[in-house]
Amino acid sequence: MTAPILEVRDAAKRFGGVMAIQDVSLEVVSGEILGLIGPNGAGKTTLVNLITGIARPSHGSILFEGRPLAGLRPHQIGRMGVARTFQIVRPFANLSVLENVAVGAMYGAGGSGRSAAQAMRKADEVLEFVKLSSSRDEPAESLPIAGRKRLELAKALAMEPRLLLLDEAMAGLRGVEVDQAMDVIRAISALGITLIVIEHVMKVITGVCSRVVVLDHGKKIADGSPDEITANPAVIEAYLGKRYALAHQPHG
Repeated sequence: MTAPILEVRDAAKRFGGVMAIQDVSLEVVSGEILGLIGPNGAGKTTLVNLITGIARPSHGSILFEGRPLAGLRPHQIGRMGVARTFQIVRPFANLSVLENVAVGAMYGAGGSGRSAAQAMRKADEVLEFVKLSSSRDEPAESLPIAGRKRLELAKALAMEPRLLLLDEAMAGLRGVEVDQAMDVIRAISALGITLIVIEHVMKVITGVCSRVVVLDHGKKIADGSPDEITANPAVIEAYLGKRYALAHQPHG
């Protein structure tokens, strides 16, 4: 059994009188695609913020490849090999698509020894991978929502992460755009990058994730395979709803 790439141990986060995260523990194995789901306000983004150093736990610990992240700043955690996307996509509007991705290449795990020219070459590689090369010279603000989502992903991939957290990367996408984004997630996993996918689109969770963790009111209420999670009464009650359960139950 290999050691987990990420360990969250009894993590809690208090904002004033509100406990956004309460004693959450989970492990992520290298190479896994872990889904993280739950209703709005469940604490999913707070947990991502704790892992990536944007917020600090009120108590508990988080380890990446066995190293504690306590007290480290986001750029230090990024250099260790952890990257994320954000729910609200805010590219550097005055930069081109290529320049946006080059910023990620300078910031991440391989960035410390990179020249600007090397960062541009890395950015071109990543844009090719996410199929955004045709827009490389366009202003980032000119991209439609699907393009901006790919740009956000490209910026994170240019950091050369070993762990990538995708925070609602499908929000605002529809139909074939979701299918294409799922293909990109599978391709990222094939590169050997471990993924945590925070998502409301259950088609994505059941389609790409090997395991799913469910949060509700800041607590972990379930952890299992997609089939186990979608049949779990507590998850149906808190998040999926009876209509989802009825629509997806096996017919015999």
